[in-house]
Amino acid sequence: FSSVFLSDIGKDKDTYTDDSEHGNYDARTDQSLLIQNKLTRQKTEPRTKSSLKTDGMASSGLFFKDGKKRIDYILVYKKSSPQVEKRSTFEKNLRAEGLMLEREPAVTNSDIMFVKIHCPWETLCKYAERMNIRMPFRKKCYYTDWRSKTMGSLQRNMRELKSWLPKNPMKLDKEALPDLEETDCYTAPFSRARIHHFTINNKDSFFSNSTRSRIVHHMLQRTKYEDGKSKMGINRLLNNGTYEAAFPPHEGSHKSRHPIKTHGAQNHRHLLYERWARWGMWYKYQPLDLIRRYFGEKIGLYFAWLGWYTGMLIPAALVGLFVFLYGLFTMDSSQVSTAATAVCKCQVQQPSGRNGVGKEICEANETIMCPMCERNCTLQKLNESCIYAKVTHLFDNGGTVFFAIFMAIWATVFLEFWKRRRAVLTYDWDLIDWEDEEEELRPQFEAKYSQVERVNPITGKPEPFQPFPDKLSRLMVSVSGIFFMISLVLTAVFAVVVYRLVAMEQFASFKWYFIKKYWQFATSGTGVCINFMIIMSLNVVYEKVAYLLTDLEHPRTESEWENSFALKMFLFQFVNLNSSIFYIAFFLGRFAGRPGKYNKLFNRWRLEECHPSGCLIDLCLQMGVIMVLKQMWNNFMELGYPLLQNWWSRRKMKRGGQLMEHKISLPQWEKDWNLQPMNLHGLMDEYLEMVLQFGFTTIFVAAFPLAPLLALLNNIIEIRLDAYKFVTQWRRPMPARATDIGIWYGILEGIGVLAVITNAFVIAITSDYIPRFVYAYKYGPCTDQGYRQEKCLKGYVNSSLSVFDLSELGMGYSGYCRYRDYRAPPWSSTPYEFTLQFWHVLAARLAFIIVFEHLVFGIKSFIAYLIPDMPKDLCDRMRREKYLVQEMMYEAELEHLQKERKKNGKQYHHEWP
Repeated sequence: FSSVFLSDIGKDKDTYTDDSEHGNYDARTDQSLLIQNKLTRQKTEPRTKSSLKTDGMASSGLFFKDGKKRIDYILVYKKSSPQVEKRSTFEKNLRAEGLMLEREPAVTNSDIMFVKIHCPWETLCKYAERMNIRMPFRKKCYYTDWRSKTMGSLQRNMRELKSWLPKNPMKLDKEALPDLEETDCYTAPFSRARIHHFTINNKDSFFSNSTRSRIVHHMLQRTKYEDGKSKMGINRLLNNGTYEAAFPPHEGSHKSRHPIKTHGAQNHRHLLYERWARWGMWYKYQPLDLIRRYFGEKIGLYFAWLGWYTGMLIPAALVGLFVFLYGLFTMDSSQVSTAATAVCKCQVQQPSGRNGVGKEICEANETIMCPMCERNCTLQKLNESCIYAKVTHLFDNGGTVFFAIFMAIWATVFLEFWKRRRAVLTYDWDLIDWEDEEEELRPQFEAKYSQVERVNPITGKPEPFQPFPDKLSRLMVSVSGIFFMISLVLTAVFAVVVYRLVAMEQFASFKWYFIKKYWQFATSGTGVCINFMIIMSLNVVYEKVAYLLTDLEHPRTESEWENSFALKMFLFQFVNLNSSIFYIAFFLGRFAGRPGKYNKLFNRWRLEECHPSGCLIDLCLQMGVIMVLKQMWNNFMELGYPLLQNWWSRRKMKRGGQLMEHKISLPQWEKDWNLQPMNLHGLMDEYLEMVLQFGFTTIFVAAFPLAPLLALLNNIIEIRLDAYKFVTQWRRPMPARATDIGIWYGILEGIGVLAVITNAFVIAITSDYIPRFVYAYKYGPCTDQGYRQEKCLKGYVNSSLSVFDLSELGMGYSGYCRYRDYRAPPWSSTPYEFTLQFWHVLAARLAFIIVFEHLVFGIKSFIAYLIPDMPKDLCDRMRREKYLVQEMMYEAELEHLQKERKKNGKQYHHEWP
């Protein structure tokens, strides 16, 4: 069959060679599809004349010296490296596998040598068949014959209707992007025996550049460099210094001297930069098909998920902003988190009129609050908490419960609709059956357990096997390491708590009046900053520990390695990032004791109390500072740091003077060598950053409703930052395939469940929603009348503040002070014991947690049940495609055999021979 195919292609051999020499390719896959069909000849001729040198230079950077063999992969090594024998054996074995190699020294560094790799047609076919790569063979037909006319007319009518509607500014112009035809073709696993089935217009462009690079990478991973089963793979050679780098080349420069609108794009990289990575494209949809084509399905799925997550944040951000504005407009008139006026031994004076409690706090200039630290704190008046009370109301108001329920439902809708979006993408990108076909063993696993084999129950072939006792022992060591690192995080949080206890005494007696007056704010602010520095420092340690523990487990496949590593990194960083927030939300001020009987740490430092307006403001401060600082740091490390590194490498080259003297233009492989390599762990860092942000957006959203808005603004920048980084600052990563976002989806679901529980506890315990609710129905002026108006909360804070006799402190004070708690007054028969209101509030809090969780979980489950994982029309298309593929394969085989018989002069029949 291959000989028949080659004879058919022979007619176009000269055309193929000429196209290769000029760097032009078939319209389906390569550069000519980037030139717009609507460009006139007068516009294209100047570009051709003025860019002959540029095209020649591009060819020299993308081809061997003969200008015909395309460079599929680049290896870089130093001439001074002592690993000469390993390198020569490795390259000899690569040639034996069918690859072509060509060496070329670097222009800017005489010690650097580049090895250009080209994969010939025969080798591509052999490994495409071995790797079960699916290739196109027939145009898709979505509808049956009797429906095609109806659907065609319907589509024409819809197009005419849309032409009268305003154009969506977020959509990219169709003329700006090439028509990627392979997405509209049926595919099947490639087979050399059935090569006549596939649509091959040009054998140099049949396999796309990303597919060619993937095949070469597969060969590099499984080629030996020494005798022995463990002596194989490019990764080991990179680790031992035999090679400095290995990467597929970019398709040319991302910039052009000519406008893309008039001259078209020079290559896919240039097109991605102009239509995706530029900051001016921030409001446009992403060209996902082009991203997938250039970087592979794995990176394409990441940007698809990131775009979907960013779009879903828009309604969440709007509702959160509405809740915040509601608190802003009702700040002065609402009955929230406030206190009453002065108190005497016998009765409590109530304010006159219907002034809001915000005004009550700000005008409570006679209510004395108990000292909040041991030695240096002075007595404060309640009206000094005016600003804190107002700020607290911004986040703790009547819309808080509604927003918490909304965000729990939002998280479920986001994940369920992402499953539908992923199903459409995996179908369009031909990934439906990929996982079962292409999951391969890691070379390290094969080398470690090559002596122990068992038959694979699916393939029926023997393969290396990890015994259960060995797997269990390694897993136990890994789990022990995880618990040790988590305990290290908790130790760091404890150290920050001790700092806060020590610092509050120092700030309370500080010389500067401003710090002395707002010593609680200074303690919280410096504690947050120190905690952030500890978080970022420990993240570096966690990454190395997680890498060692994952390698120790010896995962069987690459996806298992990535999932195990991602889970460890998430656990480490999630605990590292949120442990201090959990402390403030649920532990700060809960065990401080009462005046005259405070609990002390190590019998020395008095435990910290919440502010008179509550602990919610500390929680908001902690979340806001960490979220903003972490996003700024991540954006700098993602773009700023690579920019600085690339600038420094260019500066060193200019100092050498080698380029400036002769004005030599670097070939493409050397330009790529001067770029930064992609992160060692691929997309793990990108996903981890977004998943941690998703946790911030959902877990404590009841305490910080602006979190979705901050996440939305960050993600709009993040998409273009990542796009710019991938296109301009990083070497081209190996185009990998994937069917989903891996373990991250399960983590997102776990965060959604945790968010429901956490928000229930934040509303019930951290905020004052439940105490206000109990007061309004049981103790307020509207008792037994129903909760009807704001006046029902009149006198709420007076009932939430207990009375203490200052003379019992022994500090020379006399009179009474107030503190936040539900305890009996000193003149009671049971002084300082919990009152009945305390137990009513506690019971209401527990009841709210149970009701809230069951209600929200029920709604989440019902919504998940209503939304199918795959659209119905997609299911119908997949079933029909499966039927049509079988029919087309049968017809193609029958047609080929009939041609063979006719060519050989034999009689043939219409039935299957």
